[in-house]
Amino acid sequence: MAFNHLPAGVHDALSALSVTPVTHSMPMASDPLPPDAGTRPSPGMILDRLTRGATRAARITHTEHLPPRTGSHADWPTRIRPEVIGAIRSAGIDRPWAHQARTSEHALRGESVVVATGTASGKSLAYLAPVLSTLLDGSEAPNGRGTTALYLAPTKALAADQRRAVRALAAPLGTAVRPAVYDGDTPVEEREWVRQYGNYVLTNPDMLHRGILPAHPRWSSFLRALRYVVIDECHTYRGVFGSHVAQVIRRLRRVCARYGSAPVFLLASATAAEPARAATLLTGLDVAEITEDTSPRGELVFALWEPPLTELHGEQGAPVRRTATAETADLLTDLTVQDVRTVAFVRSRRGAELIALIAQERLAEVDRSLPSRVAAYRGGYLPEERRALERALHSGELLGLAATTALELGVDVSGLDAVVIAGYPGTRASLWQQAGRAGRSGQGALAVLVARDDPLDTYLVHHPEALFDQPVESTVLDPDNPYVLAPHLCAAAAELPLTEADFTLFGPAAAGLLPQLETAGLLRRRATAWHWTRRERAADLTDIRGQGGSPVQIVEAGTGRLLGTVDAGAAHTTVHDGAVHLHQGRTYLVRHLDLEDDVALVEEANPPYSTTARDTTAVSVLETDTEIPWGDARLCFGSVEVTNQVVSFLRRKLISGEVLGETKLDLPPRTLRTRAVWWTVTEDQLDAARVNPEQLGGALHAAEHASIGMLPLFATCDRWDIGGVSVPLHPDTLLPTVFVYDGHPGGAGFAERAFHTAADWLTATRDAIASCECDAGCPSCIQSPKCGNGNDPLHKRGAIRLLTELLRGAVA
Repeated sequence: MAFNHLPAGVHDALSALSVTPVTHSMPMASDPLPPDAGTRPSPGMILDRLTRGATRAARITHTEHLPPRTGSHADWPTRIRPEVIGAIRSAGIDRPWAHQARTSEHALRGESVVVATGTASGKSLAYLAPVLSTLLDGSEAPNGRGTTALYLAPTKALAADQRRAVRALAAPLGTAVRPAVYDGDTPVEEREWVRQYGNYVLTNPDMLHRGILPAHPRWSSFLRALRYVVIDECHTYRGVFGSHVAQVIRRLRRVCARYGSAPVFLLASATAAEPARAATLLTGLDVAEITEDTSPRGELVFALWEPPLTELHGEQGAPVRRTATAETADLLTDLTVQDVRTVAFVRSRRGAELIALIAQERLAEVDRSLPSRVAAYRGGYLPEERRALERALHSGELLGLAATTALELGVDVSGLDAVVIAGYPGTRASLWQQAGRAGRSGQGALAVLVARDDPLDTYLVHHPEALFDQPVESTVLDPDNPYVLAPHLCAAAAELPLTEADFTLFGPAAAGLLPQLETAGLLRRRATAWHWTRRERAADLTDIRGQGGSPVQIVEAGTGRLLGTVDAGAAHTTVHDGAVHLHQGRTYLVRHLDLEDDVALVEEANPPYSTTARDTTAVSVLETDTEIPWGDARLCFGSVEVTNQVVSFLRRKLISGEVLGETKLDLPPRTLRTRAVWWTVTEDQLDAARVNPEQLGGALHAAEHASIGMLPLFATCDRWDIGGVSVPLHPDTLLPTVFVYDGHPGGAGFAERAFHTAADWLTATRDAIASCECDAGCPSCIQSPKCGNGNDPLHKRGAIRLLTELLRGAVA
């Protein structure tokens, strides 16, 4: 696999780093590999090598050892066809784990079920055994197409991987099982074959929403015979995306009923709190749950890693830690040198590209053959690029991979020895999902969480009990969100005219929305049904990923070549004029963002910096749903309108993050109606907290930043899913006020979760600020990477006193 040259800026940054104390402590170019390098080392041994030297060892704040676990077998249900059991045995599996057998029993009885067990616990086989058996039964039917099954995955990579697995497992069954992928990458000439002959169709919710349901008459024979719907990695369907998928599934059930079928839903999830409740919200059906994991597990060594402080200073003179990007690139390099198969999970596309680039540069100094063994993997690549990387990963050609969450899910990457996680991924469920990618063949594994310079990450590496002694989060979604429900009612009406009988399926909010859709001219009532009467496709009214609008195409200005795409909602912050864009090892500068044509024109360049957008935000209260007194303070939840505008971008040095300058931008403001939690304090409380008027703005601002950073610990969100505003005198409340809001139209359930856990959430926020070792505030406690005001003003001690006073009257 070939990789392109490195940008000059990366070379410059690496050269600059060579004079700092944060250098490799592993054997590098001139050092021989350890004598046991040719054997598979234990996870403890791998970690020992990574932490050689005093500076490296000091970065470990905690090590958790999860002991191996023995498995518990059972027998397959008697209704599983012997041919299927024989195929499973041919794959080397003599008997199922007990949770696999129990899941199959529910499926065969026609009961929807969710299996929520650990990573690599065999969830796929738990639903495949009854599905394959039923497909085999159907292939022997004297008339008609036979039985069919539909598989839904949140990513294309997972669907492609599952097709490989199904083909291999079902090979002894001949043509009775015909798996086929139907997604945006499926060639047009293959799609008709899939519709006519595929009986195990693998797709994603996006294609179901836009491609299959609007064309349901062409799928009528498939839908008429549909017995099972498999929803894999269902814990990923949360927030706005999960709410959209819940309505897509209701539309699927409605169309199936039109053709006389009522499929059983089989869901698979990482370990999650209340999986049956989440699965019921998602499907609208009663769902049984299987949560006892009876599979064996190898030893897992989980290390928490905090990068050291550097001599650099950031905004307002705050101390700066070495970036998680630089630390992760070091670890990926060192693990590759050790011949340790590793995936480094990175939160951003740009971060994945940069880590791969740095690792390739450093590996070239060790062995010229090693850089080709490391690559980046992320969304936005063209289909042929993704497939090539997936093949290289499966073949073992790639030894190290810097990946976004596109590879977090159940893609089979068996053989991995280690996982490095660059920054807390937002939820404990995702953390364990990513850590579980290693050790999937039953061997021991190492996981390392590298903390970013961020309040939550810093809190977690110094409070390991918040990770290892707490259950995973409940899945948060709201299918009744009117901004979600309304376009799906239109899509459903375009598929089949809506009647009052459908209200039960779509939820109690449907009846109230239909008159509004009539008034807007989107639906027309005729007799007892509502019809879609416009020329446009109703399914195009919404993007179920919650971004809104058409994706922005990234085009090379000189050649017209399409490099990839970026979601419309992210375009203002990622491909604005002057933004640095990384793609497959090459660096580009955005010359112009055309918002009318949804195109970003880029040119190849080698800038020695990265870019970060800055924005300003204002909030107005539309309606207060709930208000709770906390002494004299008030905690509120309701609807707000947010006005946001990207106003500038910062240029930062690669690796170190040092700010080089700021450039103004002229982009239009965007408005958002959403849900928020907010709290107010009184003048008497400010006096009690010893927060004077000069300190007030900084204290509120600091509390807002830190509370946004800490909310992902209490709600299944990422800090980039939420926003905040703090105002010393807000015009709607007439008091000092801090808002935290959902960053999606209509809300995503995160602010509501914050409202209900406010006492614990804000207590953790205060503790995180107070325990930070800095003097006046830093990115580890109160500074925010997306602050539109340059992290000014901020007052650390004022925030601690203010939150302490607020919490005196808190209602738990």
